[in-house]
Amino acid sequence: MAIETMNSVGMPAQEQTAALPGFRMSDLRFLLLLLLPGFTLLGVWSEPYASAWRTAAFYLSVVALDALLPGGRLSPPPARSSLYFVVLMRLYVPLQLALQLSAAWIALHSSWPVALGLALSVGFVAGAQGITVAHELGHSRHRIDRFLGWVLMSSVCYAHFMVEHYRGHHPRAATLDDPASARRGESLWRFLPRTLWGSWRSAWALESRQLEQFKRSWAGSPLVWSLAVQVLLMLAAAWAGPTLLLFWLVQAAFAVWLLETVNYIEHYGLQRGHSGGRREAFGAMHAWNADHLVSNSLLINLQRHSDHHMHPWKPYASLQRLAPTPQLPTGYAGCLALAAIPALWFRVMHPRLGS
Repeated sequence: MAIETMNSVGMPAQEQTAALPGFRMSDLRFLLLLLLPGFTLLGVWSEPYASAWRTAAFYLSVVALDALLPGGRLSPPPARSSLYFVVLMRLYVPLQLALQLSAAWIALHSSWPVALGLALSVGFVAGAQGITVAHELGHSRHRIDRFLGWVLMSSVCYAHFMVEHYRGHHPRAATLDDPASARRGESLWRFLPRTLWGSWRSAWALESRQLEQFKRSWAGSPLVWSLAVQVLLMLAAAWAGPTLLLFWLVQAAFAVWLLETVNYIEHYGLQRGHSGGRREAFGAMHAWNADHLVSNSLLINLQRHSDHHMHPWKPYASLQRLAPTPQLPTGYAGCLALAAIPALWFRVMHPRLGS
């Protein structure tokens, strides 16, 4: 399969990791992680009725900057991991929770249209950045970080991701066995029901297997406790009022849609081979990448996706631009719109996949 790839290749991963510099001014770009939730929180309190429009303007600005910014298709080289990068992620968690609770309070006392606009705005933040942070926290070796990941995923009613992604998706990515890997010719709208049900079922099966392996009961499973928290949150929202229930369900649904659309984009049409009944090892050619500066900074290097899968414990700041790797036509922000229109997505992506 002739896949369009990046041509320039850097030094080998082992050498580059050893040569990583200390803190640089370019590392300040990751402060953008706090910009969107902070910007949205201010807007929620000042003009809640305009929240969705401001979020839409922010999204379109990212798409435009990815496409038009001179030199914007290349992010800075990787950096050595430090406390600064960890603190940024941990600071994000209370900021998102403050945003969700503030918007929920305003939605409770607002009209249906305002509650819906708030839900779309908050869901965009939670899906685009909150789930990205939860994903990174879940890969951490620190228990507090993994707990914070569970908190963020529970806030959008999708905590089973914390089981399925690490124990299911990473071993099976870019195979037909993975519900989170899209197949060539499969539209986003056909992919969504398959991945939603498949990921849920897989998470519970994987958790059951692990509990049995370590002879533990379901009472100690974080998956069970997170499900209980999610149900209680929805029941509390329903008891408080219909606009709050609308807000909570829509913000969660929109966040999940963003997550699964990104999953759709990340491995679309790429497939690992089998030899002698064994899967081919995950390689640089099994994930789509984009090194666009603005979206990659907002998403803490998630778009350097091949390196992430090949080295899943590597902190986000030290992920590097591998080459050759399959390249997306734009950052994830632009690809969200492309993926939502199957005919356009196929027209853009299939020539990149080749025959």
